[in-house]
Amino acid sequence: MNDRMSWMLGGGALVVAILLACSDDPSPTEPEPDVTTATLAELGQKIFEDEDLSIRKNQSCASCHAAEWGFKGSGDLQQGGVFQGSIPGRFGARAPISAAYATLAPVFHFSAEASGYVGGNFWDGRATGGTLGDPAAEQAKGPFLNPVEQGLPDAACVVYRVSVASYAALYRGAWGTEITRITFPADADARCGVEGATLSLSPEDRARVQVEYDRIARSVSAFEASPLVSAFTSKFDAWLKGEAQFTQQEHMGFMLFQGRGRCDVCHKLLGQQPLFTDFGYHNLGTPANPDNPAYVADPSFVDLGLGGPGGAAPGADQGGLVRTPTLRNVDLRPAPTSEKRFMHNGALRSLKEVVHFYNTRDALPDCPSNAPRDAWGVSCWPKPMVAANLNTVDMGDLGLNNFQEDAIVAFLRTLSDGYNR
Repeated sequence: MNDRMSWMLGGGALVVAILLACSDDPSPTEPEPDVTTATLAELGQKIFEDEDLSIRKNQSCASCHAAEWGFKGSGDLQQGGVFQGSIPGRFGARAPISAAYATLAPVFHFSAEASGYVGGNFWDGRATGGTLGDPAAEQAKGPFLNPVEQGLPDAACVVYRVSVASYAALYRGAWGTEITRITFPADADARCGVEGATLSLSPEDRARVQVEYDRIARSVSAFEASPLVSAFTSKFDAWLKGEAQFTQQEHMGFMLFQGRGRCDVCHKLLGQQPLFTDFGYHNLGTPANPDNPAYVADPSFVDLGLGGPGGAAPGADQGGLVRTPTLRNVDLRPAPTSEKRFMHNGALRSLKEVVHFYNTRDALPDCPSNAPRDAWGVSCWPKPMVAANLNTVDMGDLGLNNFQEDAIVAFLRTLSDGYNR
C-alpha cells in the first residue's frame, strides 16, 4: 500500500454545506428567494472586496484576507504582522485567521472524543455558528463592526451601503427586494462615517436590517466556500490524484509530519481532501510578540484566546487555547521573498521558525528578559504568553535535526493552492 492510500482509508469525505435559510424575517409577504450557490458566491465576492463597507471607506474583507497571501495576509511587519483598521493607528491584537476553507468548520461544541471544544471561527471560537448554523457566516459579521477593523458603527450601515452599492441589483437578484423596503434616514451615509452613531430606524426596519445583515454574511460565506477561495489546487492535491510527485525532501517531510514531527495530531489528515486541522483549541506556548501594538501599549497584556472574556468558552480551564488553523496555504505569499508572520499573534517570522519552535520549545532554556529577538530559537525561547493549559505532549522537544525540520517545511509548501504542474 502506498503512502497516499495508507492514511486516506482512515477518514471519510468532508462535505461543504452552505446553509441559506434565514430566520426571523419580519416581513413574510415575500417568499424566501431560491438562491443559487453561484449567484451567492458572486455576490459574496463583491461584498468581500468592497472597501465602502468600512467607516472610512478604505478597508474591505480582502484587505486582511488577500488571495495572494492565502486569504490570510501578513499585516504590517513593523507592527508584528497584525493589520491596521479603517481608522488609522488602530490595530487588533491578532493576525487574521485564514478565510480559505473556513466554511468547513463545524458549529462550536464540546467533543468528548477530543476531550475539548471543537469548531467555530475566529482564533477564540466566538463565531460559534450557534445562531446561523454557519460559523463562517457569523465570523463575516464581526469585522464590519469591530472598531479596530472595518469599524462601521451600526449593522444598518453595512446594509445601507450594500443597498446602494454598484452590485445592489445582484443582491436583489439573489435575495429579493426586501432590502428596498427599509427606510434609511437621508443622512445615512454621513452618519455611518461617525464613530458611535446609529441610524434612526423604525422597529420594523431595524428587524429587517438584521435579516439583511445575516444575508450579507451568508453571501460572504458562500464566496469563501467557492473554488475561488477554497480551491484544493495545491501540489498535495495533485499528488493525491497521481498527477504530481513529491521531491525526496517533500516526501521525507510528509513522513515526518505523520511521525516524529507529530504535526498530524492536531493538523489532521482526514477525508479525501484533508483540511490539516482538528478544528480544536490548544495552547502551544506561543510567546508574546514584542512588535504587536497590543503588547507595545501594555506589556502586561495577555491574550487568553478561547478562555478569555470574549472567547467562546471563557474560563481559566480554557485560558490560552486558540483554534488550530488549516495548514492549507500556510506558506502562500505573493513572492518567495515576501515576509509572512505566523501564529495567532504574529510572533514567529518564518515557517522554518515555526517548525523549529515546535521542535525545540522545551529543549532550550527560557530567554532572559533582555534577550534580543535574534536569540529566539538559537540560545533560548521566551516564556509562553500563557503558561496554563500548555501542550507538553505533542511538541516542545521532538529531537528533530535541522535537515528534518527543513523537510517538514518543504512538505508544508506543497499545501499552497495554485500549483502549476
